[in-house]
Amino acid sequence: MDELNLQELEQIPIPKGLEERLSKKIDEWELAERRPHRIPFPKPLRYVSVAASIALLLGLGLPHLLPVSGNSSDALQDTYQDPLIAQQEAEKALNLLALNLNKGMGHLQKAKALSDRTETTLNEQLKALESR
Repeated sequence: MDELNLQELEQIPIPKGLEERLSKKIDEWELAERRPHRIPFPKPLRYVSVAASIALLLGLGLPHLLPVSGNSSDALQDTYQDPLIAQQEAEKALNLLALNLNKGMGHLQKAKALSDRTETTLNEQLKALESR
């Protein structure tokens, strides 16, 4: 099996319609390469995303459409009378935001390192295949 005998290979019958099927498959592959790749979105998630979008739009738009009850001066009132307490609460909120952002960045760095290792391994395998 190490050496191919061309005469024996020529004796193997070619199935009917093989050339047409191969041409059709190659054409399909070429079309697939030209089309942008889309990730299928499950139908239940489509409905949830549409409902969430509608809820978001209603949440953002309704307060501007409905009249505000009471005094208009009450609507823009400070929640803290003491500026020092307001500053401390703002710093707490910003520290919490920074902590969660740093956690997210840590996860992102781990994912990037894994992606880099995978890409390196893939490139090594491709080079090994090309050198054969």
